[in-house]
Amino acid sequence: MKIGMIAPIWYPIPPTGYGGIEMIVSLLTEGLINKGHEVTLFAAAESVTKAKLVSSFKTAPSAQIGEVYPDLINAMTAYTYNGDFDIIHDHSGIIGPAIGAFYERPVLHTLHGPATPEAKRFYGLLGNRVYLNAISEYQRESFGNVNIIDTVYNAIDLSKYSFSDEKDDYLLFLGRMNPEKGAHLAVEIANKLGKRLILVAKMVEPAEKRYFKEQVEPLIKDNTEVWGEIDSRTKAELFRNAKCTLFPIQWPEPFGLVMIESLAAGTPVVAMRNGAVPEVVVDGETGFIVDDIDQMIEAVKKVDEIVPKTCRAYVEDHFSTTTMVNHYEATYELVQSLAEKKLAMRAVS
Repeated sequence: MKIGMIAPIWYPIPPTGYGGIEMIVSLLTEGLINKGHEVTLFAAAESVTKAKLVSSFKTAPSAQIGEVYPDLINAMTAYTYNGDFDIIHDHSGIIGPAIGAFYERPVLHTLHGPATPEAKRFYGLLGNRVYLNAISEYQRESFGNVNIIDTVYNAIDLSKYSFSDEKDDYLLFLGRMNPEKGAHLAVEIANKLGKRLILVAKMVEPAEKRYFKEQVEPLIKDNTEVWGEIDSRTKAELFRNAKCTLFPIQWPEPFGLVMIESLAAGTPVVAMRNGAVPEVVVDGETGFIVDDIDQMIEAVKKVDEIVPKTCRAYVEDHFSTTTMVNHYEATYELVQSLAEKKLAMRAVS
């Protein structure tokens, strides 16, 4: 197939630091090429890929994240490109599918965000002009009556995460520095347990810095180390050696890549019951799912009960790159079939 792949424009593909969606786009793009597909990737100019790379900016406009024009220009570049694509797979924000609704060829848009009232209204207005896929059953159910045709779980490159069943005695938190991710709760838990905590967080936007200063920093004691963004190798080492990974989310997370990254290294996850967590963590087998801070503290005390090899095997079985790429191939075929039926119905009417 000839596939046009639209990535978010803000960071290179693959990301050198923060960038969950960017990592998924990279794994999918390279996996499809390895299977013989022809992929044109619309992404930041610094991206490294075997695909044909088309970029609308000389450097990734990371400092402009959230602004309209970079996202708009990247999407317009893709949808006006003379690529004769069989399908366009759009991973951008809402601007991409809004334009894609008027594109003559089939468009699949992956829902990477939460089902807010505004998002549900927007995707509902698209009708069946754009095909959607969810990244978890929780997310799919949350969006309700929109044109979601499949659920395809995210994945990781298992070769990047070395396994170990010998752990150091520190807790790990990794995520954006904001209240939804619960960094303040991770610090509180470590303080109450008297455990060492390594807090790795993206903290570049004003709101992230403000949250850290007001809600996280006042709680920090000598047992907590605050790290900024790190490279993939350092991240893998932290996951491999951690006693467990804390995932105290305070919002309905649609997936949660941090959890499978941790499990791939054989490190159990202790997570709040929210969003797609029950689809990623098997309670009592690959970690613990809890309902409040007190339960999370008690769960951390029991993480030695979790067998590291079970964590790794679970990711191998459910969240490998091969599984994701194969599933997306099948979804593309479904999109083409549905698009052909839609054209046939129009011809008859």
